[in-house]
Amino acid sequence: MTEQLADHHWGAEFPAQAGQLAAVRARLDAWLAAEGLSEDDRYDLLVAVNEAASNAVEHAYGPDEQGVVHIDARARPDGSVRVVITDHGGWRVPPPTLTARGRGLLLMHENVDEVLVDRGASGTTVTLVLAPRHTSGGTYLAAPVSVDPVDVTTREGWVEVHVRGDVPAHAAPAVRRRILTAARGGTVPVVVDLLALGEHSEGLVRSLRAVAEAAAAAGNRVVVRAPEHGHARRALVAAGVDQVVDLVPHV
Repeated sequence: MTEQLADHHWGAEFPAQAGQLAAVRARLDAWLAAEGLSEDDRYDLLVAVNEAASNAVEHAYGPDEQGVVHIDARARPDGSVRVVITDHGGWRVPPPTLTARGRGLLLMHENVDEVLVDRGASGTTVTLVLAPRHTSGGTYLAAPVSVDPVDVTTREGWVEVHVRGDVPAHAAPAVRRRILTAARGGTVPVVVDLLALGEHSEGLVRSLRAVAEAAAAAGNRVVVRAPEHGHARRALVAAGVDQVVDLVPHV
């Protein structure tokens, strides 16, 4: 792997192999942190970059080709970040259902503010832009969360999430991140239990909508267990979240 690191610019070139992606993500994350991006913004951007790079690895080159993937990231003076992912293969477009991992362009759009795809005879270029005040996908400028309200248990083939106590609006990014990380970007079925949710639930409402959108891109539905006549159910129904999740009684 070759790498360039300079003020406001980071670049890498690596073999089109899935095993290379983790190291590239870690190095890009370190550069973004040094540029002053919040943890939530870095998470959103890294999810999108990982999808674009994974697609290049999986779809750009044939099984006998030894291709490469280029990533060029620039932090602009206005506070935005622009990342360009380029391959030089004959990109094979995934089917409408996206990839077997259930991600792809929909997840990129859900996590960053602008996605541009340019497919040509000499390869494909994906441009991702994170705006200076990034708010897509339910990510909001956040105050620190003093107590983690989310407990995650990994079951066989699915994830169970228990939300306890208050989840105010400023906690939305952290809660969304925890659930999506546990559910691998929405590709693993998730059940969210709200029996112990506190009175303040604005952050949960925002989080669940974003999680539901990511799960839908993977062909999954989020199941939410809530007491039949409790405040959690009323809040979700009032916000219309019951239309994008499977809201079931708590038993």
